[in-house]
Amino acid sequence: MIELKTPAEIDKMAVTGEFVAEVLTELRGIADIGVNLLDLEHQARRRIRERGAQSCYWDYAPSFGNGPFRNVICLSVNDAVLHGLPHDYVLRDGDVLSMDFAVSIDGWVADSATTVIVGTPDPEDTRIVRATEEALEAAISTALAGNRLGDISAAIEAVATAHGYPVNTEFGGHGLGRTMHEDPHVSNRGRAGRGQKLRPGLTLALEPWFARTTNRVITDEDGWTIRSADGCQTAHSEHTVAITEQGVRVLTRRAGEG
Repeated sequence: MIELKTPAEIDKMAVTGEFVAEVLTELRGIADIGVNLLDLEHQARRRIRERGAQSCYWDYAPSFGNGPFRNVICLSVNDAVLHGLPHDYVLRDGDVLSMDFAVSIDGWVADSATTVIVGTPDPEDTRIVRATEEALEAAISTALAGNRLGDISAAIEAVATAHGYPVNTEFGGHGLGRTMHEDPHVSNRGRAGRGQKLRPGLTLALEPWFARTTNRVITDEDGWTIRSADGCQTAHSEHTVAITEQGVRVLTRRAGEG
């Protein structure tokens, strides 16, 4: 069941979105050669505690995970792209790090992800990171009242195809609001003009993620971390958006972005 939000409720989600954006901006600045993933986890915990927010990840136990998640951020390195379990790993020159962060403030959720290249970037890594960002902007520009859910999916797929990246459909975007995962599912592949009509009040997490050479994934022994099946590099970008009468509103936009 899809729950449409009122303008006042979207304003409350925007407060959460601003905090999520601030934390991801801080972590982008911290992530560097020699930094341990656990340092990023601890910084995120500190910011959540200071703000009086609640992590959407802590104790989360979906069907695709191995028991409750006991961290507050997903940190995925190189061929890992989703649900990366923070662990004792020191970032190295050239690592590609995806950070996915979702919290609730006063009962309203926002969710966002960003990918950074640590140290010296490989041109192909830069290209795939930028492709996910381009796909996200294409999806956002299509998330307009009166359009269809398939228009968003098709916009993401078109960018992937233009860059030569295959698209996985097992994991994608989703509705959110009172909880992190609500209906509808937003596939990263689809047909324009198909699917439900987009209505004002619909709030979505749009999250294109690509792997260079495969659309197949495997799960680590930790039961959480999703990797490309062939070990190729990956990237992930995500924003929370609200569809309004005035157009699309991006609730997790970081300062200086777009």
